Order: sequence, then structure tokens, then C-alpha cells
Amino acid sequence: MGNHPAAPARAPEALSPDRPAPPGTHRDLPFEEFYREHVDRIHRALALAVGNPAVAREAADEAMARAYARWDRVRKLDNPAGWVFRVGLNWATSWWRKVRRERPPADDWQALVAAPDPAGLAARSALDRLPAGQRTVIVCRVLLDLSTAETAAVLNLAEGTVRSRLSRGLAELRVALEEKE
Repeated sequence: MGNHPAAPARAPEALSPDRPAPPGTHRDLPFEEFYREHVDRIHRALALAVGNPAVAREAADEAMARAYARWDRVRKLDNPAGWVFRVGLNWATSWWRKVRRERPPADDWQALVAAPDPAGLAARSALDRLPAGQRTVIVCRVLLDLSTAETAAVLNLAEGTVRSRLSRGLAELRVALEEKE
């Protein structure tokens, strides 16, 4: 359960680019700068959301390639990084579906990753046990530092749903981490 992303919502292109942004923001940023500033954070967020760093890297790369191809439009969105995250999450979801049709999932990807510190490993393990919806909201709010409204837009959820999933997910994480201590 911990290795499967949330089901995709609507296409990220549907997010509204109409709200004006202050000068000097991402709307003036060349794609290369946007990429340098956001690719690692988006990769980490996708790795936590989908539970597999290799798939997350491919998803981030694919999403960034799509953002590059549409940069004139994507740069005008309120949150281009959120758009890229959503595209990557959708790509990973499609990938998982294809893999599940072709072969059973493997959990041996962790052997390919250097072991983190024990606290980080416990946190990762606890995060992996959360339902995908809660895990994805936590990743958006905590790792990507999106607001409740931005998270709701990126994931196509009501703001109340975001707050509820965040609250429940964080409560479950606290319990799981207290049990580890």
C-alpha cells in the first residue's frame, strides 16, 4: 500500500494562470533557473509520495520536460512547481498501473538507496504506511511548502479535505514515531 501513489485528479493544465503575480516572480524566470531551483525538491516530494526514488526521478524528469515544452504557459500559473509535481504524480500513477498489469510490485528498491539516519528511516517508514491521500497532502504541505489553497488546487481537492488529510496524517505520524521511540 505504501508504494502506490494517489489516483490522478484532473489535468494540471486546468489550473488557472489568470491571477496576477508580482513582478520578479516565476513568471519572469527562464526555465533553466526554474529547473535548478525546483527539480531536487520536486524529486524528493515525488519520492515520498510514490515510495520509489527511481520512479520519482523519472517522473520528475518527465514532468520537467513537459514544463519546458509548455514554459510560456506554465510560467504564468500561480504555482508552476505545483503543476510540475502534479504532472509527475500523474506520470508515476500511470507507470504504476502499467507495471501492476505486467508484473507484481517489488519492494527491493530500498536496497538501492543509501541508508538514512535512524530517525529519517523511522519517519520514512511511518510516512510509507499512511494512505496515499494523506501522504501526498503531507508532502505538498511540508516538503513542497505549498499553502492549503495551493495544495488543494494541485491535487484537485477541497481545502477542507486538505486540512483533514493533513491533520489525520500528521496525527498518525506522531503516533507511529512515538511507538518507534
